[in-house]
Order: sequence, then structure tokens, then C-alpha cells
Amino acid sequence: MTKRPLAIDAVLPPGIREAAAEARRLEAAGFDGLWTAETQSDPLMDLALPAVETTRPVLGTNITIAFARSPFSMAVAAWQLQRASGGRLMLGLGTQVKGHIERRFGMKWESPGPKFREYVQALKAIWAAFQREAPLDFHGRFYTHTLISPFFDPGPIDVPPPKVLVAAVNEYNAETAGMVADGLVVHPLHSERYLDETMLPAVERGIAAAGRSRDEITVLCPVFVITGSGEQRAAAESFVRVQIAFYGSTRTYAPIFAKHGWDEVPGQLHALMARGDIEGMGKQITDEMLDVLAIVAPQDEVAGRIRARYAGRVDRLYLYTLGLSPFGADEGAMRAFMESLRG
Repeated sequence: MTKRPLAIDAVLPPGIREAAAEARRLEAAGFDGLWTAETQSDPLMDLALPAVETTRPVLGTNITIAFARSPFSMAVAAWQLQRASGGRLMLGLGTQVKGHIERRFGMKWESPGPKFREYVQALKAIWAAFQREAPLDFHGRFYTHTLISPFFDPGPIDVPPPKVLVAAVNEYNAETAGMVADGLVVHPLHSERYLDETMLPAVERGIAAAGRSRDEITVLCPVFVITGSGEQRAAAESFVRVQIAFYGSTRTYAPIFAKHGWDEVPGQLHALMARGDIEGMGKQITDEMLDVLAIVAPQDEVAGRIRARYAGRVDRLYLYTLGLSPFGADEGAMRAFMESLRG
């Protein structure tokens, strides 16, 4: 387990103007890091204004979809943000799943684990060339990068290259995080047991294989939280049940359910998803599952419950459901909550 202080982060809304306005508010509130996601907008573009309009928080993507972009185009965009932000970028990368890569992005899906690992290596080789540390001469199984002329070279920056964090649900990609990346992005659908028995040991194997140390790795963890009272708590609970069910309907996340003996649940969720029965999907997520896969606690106990589950295991976390909590809109409550989380 790590003994580093726990950093408390937040998520920015999609949209260039929207992300910028919220970034200013959340920096003033004292958050340590601000993250964008690849949903309705480009997470790299959404960080452009926060990169120049904020000064303190880490800026990161959770996640940018690697296989939707070439390593070179990703390298250039991240380089721009690293330069503009003064070295605050954490580039969180994910693979997505086959259906989205092929049918939404129109890209090729092949050997995702090895290809993802090579993607990170290619990025770092490109950045080394930008920084004049080595010529660009990367030859891999999936990617080859050997050409860079002055007209297309963004050139060196005065800060180190961005940190690369990789999203992982399976052990192979978690090993990649420890072996060639700078950190791991935990999926919001996880449990304490899945972290301890599957994900973190895989990261440690990657660290050992590369001859690195745990201090070189950052673990970021989104957390489902259900707290508060009345309609607000009910809305958070409903949202979390449906979100867990939505993720669980995809076979990628079946091992998390299997870890707790809920082997039949993903198949049931998939069948309900195929019928479009979203309400029925949420009903499949029992109170026992919520207790394992989320933090469910009264408002005055929630910070302690989060610390008990995550302090020492992860380095950074954010509430997936901040906007559905008593801490989302009230700045005083938000500050007090963050201080109690930091301990």
C-alpha cells in the first residue's frame, strides 16, 4: 500500500465553455485535479481553456480513447496541453470495447492488450523525439514511427512529458500500467476485493518486471457514492444502480461480479439491455451489491468510509456522483468534505 497523501479530484462537464467555467470554480474550491471524459465531446479539447485559465490542479483525461487516434496525433495534442498547462497534464488512456472502436470510430480492433501496451511505448518514443532526447525510430508490431520533419515537429518544452495513465479492468492492462505507463485508472465499477486481489497485484507484477518502484505509479480511482437524504439520496441511488447495471451488461466487467459470486448477473443484465429494459436492469442491482461496489453512508460518515476503503490503496480519487451529493453545489460543504477526506 502507498503512504502518499490522498489527492481529491473532480470531473469537468463536457463542452469547451462548460469545462472552463467549472474548472475555475473547482480550482477555487481547492480540488487537487480536474478530469475530462470522452463522452459527448473531445476530452483533450475540453482541457484547452483549463490549461491556461487555471494554475494549480492537475489536468487529466479519464479517459481518452487510444484506439480512436494514432499515437502521433495523440502525442501532439497532449504535448500542446502539457506546454500550455506548465506540465500539469495526466493523459489517461483507455481502449474502449470492440463494438465502439469498429462501429463508432470505424477503426480496427486487434490484440487490444498488446496493442495498448505498444501504444504507450510509441507515445513515449515520440515525445522523446520532440524533446530531442532520441531520434524518432519506433518499430513495433502495430505502430511504426520513423518520420518527423521540422515543419511537423512541435519541438521541446520546458517541462517533462505528460504522465500516461492507462485504464484497466483486466490484469494484462493493469500490468501494462506498472510496466510501461505512469499510472493506473481504476474503472468506477470495482470493489475493494477486486482492487486487492486482482488489479493492484497485477500493477505490482508490471512494476517488478520493469524494475521500477511503486512511487513511480499513480493510481486514480473514481468512486460511486450514495449519501445525503430525501430526494437527493434517492436520485443518487437510482443513478448508481443503473450505472452499475449498464457497465455490468458488458462482458468486460463480468470478472468483477464473479469475484463476489454473482456470476449470473451480467448475463441477466445483458438480456435486459437487449430488450431496452433500463428500469429492470437497475432492479437487478441489490443492496448487497451497492454496499460492495459503492460507498453507501450517511453524510457525516461518508468521508470516513471512503478513507477506510481507499487510503493507502490509491493515490487520487474523485466522486463519480459529486453532483448528486450534498457536497456538489455548496462550496462550504465541499471544502469541509475535502478536508475530512484528506485527513
